[in-house]
Amino acid sequence: MEIEDFRRHAHQFVDWMADYLDSVEQYPVRAQVAPGEIAGRLPASPPEDGEPMERIFADFQRDVLPGITHWQHPAFFAYFPANSSPPSLLAEMLTATLAPQCMLWQTSPAATEMETRVLDWLRQMLGLPEGFAGVIQDSASSATLCALLTARERASGWRGNEDGLAAHGVMTVYVSEQVHSSADKDVMVAGIGRENLRKIAVDDQFALQPAALRAAIEADLRAGLRPICVIATLGSTGVGAVDPLPALAEICREHDIYLHVDAAWAGSALVLEEWRWMIDGIEGADSFVFNPHKWLFTNFDCSAHFVRAPEDLVRTLGILPEYLKSREGDQVIDYRDWSVPLGRRFRALKLWFVIRSYGVNEIRRRIANHIELAREAAGWVEAADDFELLAPLSLALFNFRYRPAGVDDPGELDRINEDLLTRLNDSGALYLTQNKVNGAYAIRFSVGQTNTERRHTAAAWQAIQDTARALNSPAA
Repeated sequence: MEIEDFRRHAHQFVDWMADYLDSVEQYPVRAQVAPGEIAGRLPASPPEDGEPMERIFADFQRDVLPGITHWQHPAFFAYFPANSSPPSLLAEMLTATLAPQCMLWQTSPAATEMETRVLDWLRQMLGLPEGFAGVIQDSASSATLCALLTARERASGWRGNEDGLAAHGVMTVYVSEQVHSSADKDVMVAGIGRENLRKIAVDDQFALQPAALRAAIEADLRAGLRPICVIATLGSTGVGAVDPLPALAEICREHDIYLHVDAAWAGSALVLEEWRWMIDGIEGADSFVFNPHKWLFTNFDCSAHFVRAPEDLVRTLGILPEYLKSREGDQVIDYRDWSVPLGRRFRALKLWFVIRSYGVNEIRRRIANHIELAREAAGWVEAADDFELLAPLSLALFNFRYRPAGVDDPGELDRINEDLLTRLNDSGALYLTQNKVNGAYAIRFSVGQTNTERRHTAAAWQAIQDTARALNSPAA
């Protein structure tokens, strides 16, 4: 493609992008296609000759767009948001144009130095103490894997990578019953094994019980096992549970156990001082992660990973072949040693754009507004005679179910609410996800898309009520 052709098509694409952002509400939130439908629209073999961009773009709109679930729709209340915003999108365009591979300081000095500075901006914005150094990972799952690998190496006297794990006995890891499923995968990848992942009982607020943690650790020690890591959760995926950091930090300190804090979603709320109680005790943690791509208006992927001892992380992951050596040496940071992949994108640029464009005050205002919208919506549920909350409101997340009069059988309530969720999502008007709370089928409502307003939560609640009550009508 010639540059002038690129210029023409790029202008066309930007106009389409702006129109999309302005009119995203006209699309169904969740893609309304059947399995295999999009694949059926795509040719089975690649073209032998190049095709004009006009035809490719027309096919994108006709064949691809119907299969997109619109995460940036203001009525997206499923999972947690994977946020975007205009300044983040502009930065991604520049990043894609420059296309740097930022594994070393030398391969893009600006990328490295901006990452260091912007991560410290985030540290200040969240109220994390000095002494934490930051790096951008692709996801909280990767940050947690890095934490487990570091804990593993520290426990093995820095010999696990050299000797293999068989030489160092059975290691154990401790998490809440509400922990994200990435913990299961990470212990698999780290070679620790799911049999050695201890899921500790929670209290009536779904927070990990310190006494149960202590008992599990002491039982493993008596059995000759080696406890190496506790993963504390701030804002669990299911119900938004917050584990008690001060008590967990004390236990970890007593037994020389690595403490990692997973605040993937809820960490963004720390920009609000009234939520800083969640990190009381953070000075006792070895690492902390949250995802700006979840609730800080920054395109996926962008996960902020903070470590107390970066030298331990580098000692765990660093390898220096001849072709990666550079003359700068210890004068600079080479972030390739701070994560599992060697290759790294210029992710810091979009954070820089977002923070500078909105400013900290506007970021605070938007997150506070999401929390208020969720509080109000949870209040609507509580006030309705035929609905009930199944878990306490946590920040901008709550779980509820429809409970029509006269229906008390648990299995029938589960069936009704599964049917309700299916009908709501099939409508395309909103998107919610399911959960299990104390064994009961729940519908999970998460507020956090960049442009969600009260009219969107109000319309969602009206659709929920209308659809639920129609289930009992003769036509249903």
